[in-house]
Parts: sequence; C-alpha cells; structure tokens
Amino acid sequence: MHDVIQVIPQSDFTVIVYFSDGIVKKYDASPLLNKGVFSQISNIDDFLDKCTVLNNTLAWDIGGNYDPYNCIDIDPENLYETAETIEDPFTTPIR
Repeated sequence: MHDVIQVIPQSDFTVIVYFSDGIVKKYDASPLLNKGVFSQISNIDDFLDKCTVLNNTLAWDIGGNYDPYNCIDIDPENLYETAETIEDPFTTPIR
C-alpha cells in the first residue's frame, strides 16, 4: 500500500503528492472536475482550500471538519500508478 503523507495543490488544478516511500508525483485533477462529485471542487478556491490528506491519500475536505467519510478522495494505488513521477519541486540541490 502506498500512503500519501503530504499534498500541495497548485493553481492549475494539479497536486504535488508525496508518498511515504519518498516518491513524489504530480497529479492532474482537471479531467475529473466536470464529473459527478468532483464538480464540488471545480472552483479553484475550493480546489486549493479543501485539498488535504485524508484516508492516507489525496482528498478534498468537503464538509470542512476532516471527516474521512465526508470527503472526495483518490485511490492511492491509482495515484501511484498513473500520476507523473517528478523531482521534488521544493527541494533545492546542495552545491
């Protein structure tokens, strides 16, 4: 199982996702935003403000109280397998 430990949403509807094994992925959520429950985060402010880690994966806290049953979450295995692997954009290499 691949656990998500940190997420950093971006203004282009992508999310930088950090996994417990040190892998960093970039997930593009934009294709989902007009589908079903995902329309609740189609506003960029909601997308950014509600993005969090719940249920050990990327999630959006719809209810505002970190309820693991009242959120939109993405299967962590799906994230791990389909999202683009990237270098950590927030790490500055030591020279």
